[in-house]
Amino acid sequence: MSDPASEADWRPGQVRRIDATSNPLIKRIRGLALKKNRDEAGEFLAEGLKLLTDALDGDWPVRVVLYAAEAARDAAVAAVAARARARGAMVLEASRKVMEAVGRRDNPQTVMAVVAQRHADAAAIRPKAGELWIGLDRVRDPGNLGTILRTADCVGAAGVLLIGETTDPFSTEAVRATMGSVFHVPLARLSQAEFLPWRKSWPGLVAGTHLRGSVDYRAPAWAGETVLLLMGNEQRGLPDELAGACDVLCRIPMAGQADSLNLASATAVMAYEIRRHAFPQEGLLA
Repeated sequence: MSDPASEADWRPGQVRRIDATSNPLIKRIRGLALKKNRDEAGEFLAEGLKLLTDALDGDWPVRVVLYAAEAARDAAVAAVAARARARGAMVLEASRKVMEAVGRRDNPQTVMAVVAQRHADAAAIRPKAGELWIGLDRVRDPGNLGTILRTADCVGAAGVLLIGETTDPFSTEAVRATMGSVFHVPLARLSQAEFLPWRKSWPGLVAGTHLRGSVDYRAPAWAGETVLLLMGNEQRGLPDELAGACDVLCRIPMAGQADSLNLASATAVMAYEIRRHAFPQEGLLA
């Protein structure tokens, strides 16, 4: 069966073939490259077999699965497509031309999926003792944001707060950079005006990094603390209002001529130091 004219023509359990980039379904999926379309649909594009597997493992609603015709005989692709189909996803076998149009690059992934967005409710967050949450203020670069989400996943952070006009975590670039961690780390959004009163109920330590920070990042007794780590914008760092909301402002020492680290790198340094005692003693993180 090929080229359904619309989603209304699709029936659960079917696998449809699509060869034309002008197909209405493909046009809609390509439109998810724009934030306004992602926001209106409440969906985003995830590229690659791993990301689709992570989405299914995390019980995220997968709406559409596309796989390249040449991947149809791949057992792993077939198994994941079957899982998605069993949960009600639309499954489409697409030509290479269609996959390139959706992926917007040469050598696209052979599997892509349209997934429903998911946000945590900041008002419902109840941090547990010893947890780490990361708050990000007005991050501009989607690669930085995606890398930070991946880092948060790696260190076992409980979640990430996106404060103010932070870039969209569901953009294709950000999702790619997470390497699947977007499906593992709860995300909540707050404006700065909403964050400041919310912060007052935080049950532990609120720490930030700042060029004017007076505390070496290794100095606080992080072990056992329930920590909210605030990281600022790539160019300007934390604004005064958020810096003032911190219990401690830390500084990461620089031995060379640079005065600061890349935001994603600085977040990784801080997060691993805060969580260092949560890792088993395996000789690497002692």
